[in-house]
Amino acid sequence: MSRTKVDEEEYWHSSKFKAFTFDDDDDELCQLKESKRAVNSLRDIVDDDDDDLERVSWSGEPVGSISWSIKETASSGGPALEGREQLKTRNSLSSYPPLPKPASTYSLSSFFKGRSRLGSFQSLSDALSDVPPKNYAPELRRPKGEYKDYSSDWSLSDTVRRLQKGKVCSLERFRSLQDKLQLLEEAVTIHDGNVITAVLIFLKRTLSKEILFRELEVRQIALRHLIHFLKEIGDQKMLLDLFRYLDRTEELALSQYQEHLNIQDPEKRKEFLKSCIGLPFSVEDAAHVQDHYTLLERQIIIEVNDRHLESSGQTEIFRKHPRKASILNMPLVTTLFYSCFYHYTEPEGTFSSPINLKKTFKIPDKQYVLTALAARAKLRAWQDVDALFTTKNWLGYTKKRAPIGFHRVVEILHKNNAPVQVLQEYIRLVEDVDTKLNLATKFKCHDVVIETYRDLKDRQQLIAYRCKVDKASVEEEKIDGILSSTQIRWKN
Repeated sequence: MSRTKVDEEEYWHSSKFKAFTFDDDDDELCQLKESKRAVNSLRDIVDDDDDDLERVSWSGEPVGSISWSIKETASSGGPALEGREQLKTRNSLSSYPPLPKPASTYSLSSFFKGRSRLGSFQSLSDALSDVPPKNYAPELRRPKGEYKDYSSDWSLSDTVRRLQKGKVCSLERFRSLQDKLQLLEEAVTIHDGNVITAVLIFLKRTLSKEILFRELEVRQIALRHLIHFLKEIGDQKMLLDLFRYLDRTEELALSQYQEHLNIQDPEKRKEFLKSCIGLPFSVEDAAHVQDHYTLLERQIIIEVNDRHLESSGQTEIFRKHPRKASILNMPLVTTLFYSCFYHYTEPEGTFSSPINLKKTFKIPDKQYVLTALAARAKLRAWQDVDALFTTKNWLGYTKKRAPIGFHRVVEILHKNNAPVQVLQEYIRLVEDVDTKLNLATKFKCHDVVIETYRDLKDRQQLIAYRCKVDKASVEEEKIDGILSSTQIRWKN
């Protein structure tokens, strides 16, 4: 029966199979390969779980079923065996009940068709979401070099070198005293402070103090590293025990004295310093400890008194210049500045008097003058500044004298915004001419410059300086008067 062209086209479009074309990418071979890859991926995902996954053939029939077995036998056997195999199959069907299908809810056809056994539509990603994730990548072995990092079979030199390179290294296998000491000596040999300290920390943790101190006494390099380490971590107790064992009395006393830094309460710190006075310090250190105790004792007295005066508001200096900080635990120079600022005019018999502090703590004249000058110049008390440098000789004549040099006096006064008149007075007292001219020019003290050039009888310098002053100013008139004078014999 002949078919029309339309019927043939309809037949080919509705056919289960697809005609072969060279231009078609989705040919039967490609589909076969993709189907095989999909099946292999499903097999990997479900981990070959025969109980939960139903296996099917390419025809869609479950693998292992009777129909599948018959077809497989028929395809593998010849025509002569076909009748006998069918007969055996019928006999088996009649003698045995039908095999039940697996109770799995998933099948290969349902994955591709997008529905489960129960009939509900389900995508491939949804169907696979119920499968617990597994890591199927093979677990590779670590390189032997990495396992060696955690090994404990190194020699002493290898262990020390690993410590030097900063690698992981356990020292627990060194259990005997001899092994530990050999490890310490090997660390000292390479002259690496970090390695020595690491070994000392291990020895500190695993040895008693007596044994550790005894062995380090004959190993001075390691001993110095341990002392430095204990100071860094602040282990005062073990440091004191070590100095006591080594009979280093001065270092023991200084180490114990340093504990006052951890005491915040002034009264408790004062009592602690008092207990340190009897420690075996050197002569110089013993004097410093005594001065520290005396200074703190006076600071406590001054602080209590000044706090009362400031709160009452009866003292003018505290009203104009309120205190910015407490005087407690301040250095001696700061205490002297504080005393010169707030208690400069007090009699020598009081604890807060600057003269009393100077005599008690034997403050040098230069230090006292520098501190008092800075304090009184800050208050712009120029009369006190003048009195600070005025001295009288045995005949009653007054003279100005500065143990720090008047050039430094001028610089301090200028920092505290002293007026030009005050600066000129002390610049004139500078003995070196070049220094005097430099200071006068720097701080624009014109009168001092003009007078100095006049005294030097340097007409050229005076004429040159005339160009630097303002026109029609008092300084210009003064220079013109000096230049026109006939009483001066100029050098040039």
